[in-house]
This record gives sequence, C-alpha cells and structure tokens, in this order.
Amino acid sequence: MEFLELIEKRYSVRAYKPDDIEDEKLNTVLEAARLAPTAANYQPFQIIIIHTKGHENELNRIYPAGWFVQPPIIIGICAVRDKAWTRKDGKNFMDIDATIVMDHIILAATSVGLGTCWIGAFDAAAAKETLKLPEGVEPVLFTSLGYPADKPGTKERKNLSELVRYEHW
Repeated sequence: MEFLELIEKRYSVRAYKPDDIEDEKLNTVLEAARLAPTAANYQPFQIIIIHTKGHENELNRIYPAGWFVQPPIIIGICAVRDKAWTRKDGKNFMDIDATIVMDHIILAATSVGLGTCWIGAFDAAAAKETLKLPEGVEPVLFTSLGYPADKPGTKERKNLSELVRYEHW
C-alpha cells in the first residue's frame, strides 16, 4: 500500500469487534512507536497497554464513551517531562514527541488492518489516578485499538491553498 493511500484509509473508528489482536500485529504497532522520531532522540514517553476486558469501569472514568471499551486494547501515550528535550526558550517538546509516537501507532495499526480513534478529550486527572502514573509522567493521548465494526465516513479536509503558505525570499 502506498503511503498516501494508507493515510487516506485511516479513520476514527467508533465501533469495534470483540476479536483479540494477534501478538504479531500489536508488536508491529509498538515497533512503529519505538521508531518514531523525537526531539534529540530522547524518547521521553511511555506506552501503556490496557486490556479492556474487566476494566470497563476504570476506562469509562478516563473517557466515558461506550465504544471506548469495545476493542480489546486501549493504548495510552504518556510523556515524561524531565526526560524531554527543551529548546533554549524553554519550550519542552514532550507533548510533540508523544503526538508523533501516537501518529506512528495509528498509521501502523491501519497498515495491519486494525482501527484506532485518537483521543485527546479525556479526563487527565482520572487517567493519572486510574493508571497510577508516577509524578512527572503525564497522559497525553489515548487510542482504542481493535478490528473495526463500522465503515469510514466521508472526511472533510481543507484545501491545500488554505493550509500552505509559500515564502519567496
């Protein structure tokens, strides 16, 4: 599959089959995360694998959507502030690094036939408490991971002319 075709194929899945994910596919997704570029290659992130079965109540504290607990796995990406590269002006890159890692995860998942839904609108305090995250480890993003039970809808995207600016020096 060509890269742009893969990007076009990815969508936010909000209905999942209960089927287990093969270890090989999960490892492919995790390897893509490991290979993600991070600022100064510091890799200031932790990947949390959460098996949903039997943990629905805890997961609903983090993100209360019924479909969130349908897939067999939820992946959380946490950033470790003190391990992240910081620019001279004080900008810490932990969130950016975590976001790049999640993007690799969702594209790798799509490439092996799995569905995801990028989730940023979660309860961070509930996530820290539920996952027993230590001081300095912050939840940044979650994604559901499983076999889709729905079909992609139409994606609305702006035209390139609205997003790209060319400088002519």
